[in-house]
Amino acid sequence: MLTILGFAMIATFLVLIMMKKMSPIAALVLIPALFCVLVGRGAHLGDYVIDGVSSLAPTAAMLMFAIVYFGVMIDVGLFDPIVRAILKFCKADPMRIVVGTALLAAIVSLDGDGSTTFMITVSAMYPLYKRLKMSLVVMTGVAAMANGVMNTLPWGGPTARAATALKVDATDIFVPMIPALAVGLVAVVVLAYVLGLRERRRLGTLSLDEALEREPETETVLVGAGAGAGTGAAGVSGAGAGAGAGAGADRGAAAGSGAAGDRDTGADGESDDDFKGLDPNRPTLRPKLYWFNALLTVALLTAMIMELLPIPVLFLIGAALALTVNFPHIPDQKARIAAHADNVLNVSGMVFAAAVFTGVLTGTGMVDHMANWLVDTIPDGMGPQMGLVTGLLSLPLTYFMSNDGFYFGVLPVLAEAGQAHGVSTLEIARASIVGQPLHMSSPLVPAVYVLVGMAKVEFGDHTRFVVKWAVLTSLVILAAGILFGII
Repeated sequence: MLTILGFAMIATFLVLIMMKKMSPIAALVLIPALFCVLVGRGAHLGDYVIDGVSSLAPTAAMLMFAIVYFGVMIDVGLFDPIVRAILKFCKADPMRIVVGTALLAAIVSLDGDGSTTFMITVSAMYPLYKRLKMSLVVMTGVAAMANGVMNTLPWGGPTARAATALKVDATDIFVPMIPALAVGLVAVVVLAYVLGLRERRRLGTLSLDEALEREPETETVLVGAGAGAGTGAAGVSGAGAGAGAGAGADRGAAAGSGAAGDRDTGADGESDDDFKGLDPNRPTLRPKLYWFNALLTVALLTAMIMELLPIPVLFLIGAALALTVNFPHIPDQKARIAAHADNVLNVSGMVFAAAVFTGVLTGTGMVDHMANWLVDTIPDGMGPQMGLVTGLLSLPLTYFMSNDGFYFGVLPVLAEAGQAHGVSTLEIARASIVGQPLHMSSPLVPAVYVLVGMAKVEFGDHTRFVVKWAVLTSLVILAAGILFGII
C-alpha cells in the first residue's frame, strides 16, 4: 500500500505542477501533507518537517547568498570587460560569433539564473546575428546548452535539489564532477565552432564596418521583447527557475538598452562602443573596485574547490564583503538586496518547502517501499550500473518534467535502488545532473521562453534544432563521468 501511495503522491505532485494548477512551492507542501494523513501518520507530520528543515537549512543559505553575490558582481561590472572582449573577438566572423555566444553564456551563467543569462547573452549577441543574417536558432541553441552545463553549479538549482533530496553535501556532488562538466563545456564550445564554420560557409566573413553598413536598423524592439518574455516567464514559473526574470530585470533591461542602442549606430569602425552588451552608464558600476571584486571572486571559488569552509559560509562571507565594500551606504545595500529578492525568496522558499515533501516521503517509509519495488523490476545485471541508468534516465525525465519533479520525486527512489545494489548515493546524485544541457530547453523551463522571446525565435524551431545537440552534450558528460570513475 505504501508503494502505491508513494507513486500516487509523486504522480499527483507532477501532474499538478506540470498542468500549472499549483506552484511547486505549494505542491511541495500541501500534497505530501495530504498523503501523510492518508497514510495514517498525520500526527508525525511536524516531526518530519522539522527534521527536513534542519537538514536543508545549509542548502537554502548557500543558494540565498550565492544569488546575492553573483547578482552584485554583475551589477558592479565585474563581467563587463569579459563581455566587451568577447564582442570584440567576434568582430563579424560567424564562427567567432557562435563561439563567443557559448563563452558569454557560460560566463554569465555564474550567477546561477537562466533568465538573467539569456537576457544578457541575447542582448549582447542579437545585433550581430541580425546584421549578418545568421541563424538565430544557432544562438538560442548554443546559449541554452552552455547554460545547461553551467546550471549544474551548486547554486544553480539541480545540484542543490539533488543534495536536498538525498540529504548529502552539494560540494560532494559538484566538486568531483568538475572534470566531466569541463569536458561537457568543451564539447559545447567545439559544437559552437562547428556550427560557426557552417554559418561562415553559408554567409562568408565581413569586416565589422561592412556588417554595420550591410543592414542598418532603426528598430529598438529588443527591450520590449525581453520585458515581455520575462513577464510571461515569471507568470508561468511559480518556481525559482523563472524568478530571475524579475530579479534580473534591471540588469536585463540595461543590457537590452545597450544592445538596442547599438543597432542605431553608423559604420564608425571597430571601437568597443559599436556593440555593447551591458549599459556602460548604469549607476551600480564600481570601476575603481574592479580588481577587488575579481580577486574576491577568484578567492571565493578557490576556497570552494579546496573546501576550506562549507559553501554556505563562504558565500555568506563573500556576499557580506561584496555589499559592504561596493555599496558602503546602507540604502544602496538595501536596494541591491531588493533587486535580487524575488529570486532569493523563490529559490530558498522552494528548498524549505521541499523539506515537507522529502520528510514525508522518507519518514513514512514510502521511499523505501518504492525503492524495493524498483529494485525488483530492474534486471539483476543492471543493478550495479544504476549510475549509468540514472544518467540515461535524467535526459528524458528532466526534459518531460520539472527539476522539482525529478529531483524530489524520482531521484530518491533511484538512490534507494542504487544503494541496494552497492551504488553510492553520491554516484547517483552526480549522474542525475548530466541531463541539464537538454533540460534547459524543456518547455517546462520558464527561462527558455525568455531566450526565444528575446531572440524572436519560434519555440518549435528552437526545439527541433537543439534537442539532438543537447542530448549529445549530455551523453558526453555522462561518458566522461564514467571514464573518470566519477559515476
